[in-house]
Amino acid sequence: MIAETVCSAVSAAGLGIAVVTAYRKRFLAAARIAAYSLVPVGLVMTGVVGWLADTAFSPTAWAGFGVLGAAWALFATTRAVERRRGGTRAQRKAARGSRPDAVAPAASAPSLGPASRPAARPATTRGADSADSTDDFSDIEAILKKHGI
Repeated sequence: MIAETVCSAVSAAGLGIAVVTAYRKRFLAAARIAAYSLVPVGLVMTGVVGWLADTAFSPTAWAGFGVLGAAWALFATTRAVERRRGGTRAQRKAARGSRPDAVAPAASAPSLGPASRPAARPATTRGADSADSTDDFSDIEAILKKHGI
């Protein structure tokens, strides 16, 4: 009985706010507020509020919600473990059989193609700076050659 009264009061207050909003020429907002304010009365009229009130004070219902929560937690945990392992046991066995080696094959050509390589720069002599820069670039070239780039 109290829940129905509270829902009716909330709806009446919401409709009052919607009227004030419509008076200020904000009709779209007023319609949205009116829609939200009619929801509690609709829930009372359909009986959902009465059912919720009966459920909220029932220990059996709370035990049922606890069982549902435990079931959901078990389901979520098993899904997380399954994703971490990479699927079911049959899927993992099939995946092991399909790829005998774990080493990736070597690339036969650069992935960017020959057109993306920069053109050779003309050699310039700037004294001591040019020796340092060639040493730096030789290290970089060695690393790139090591990775096949």
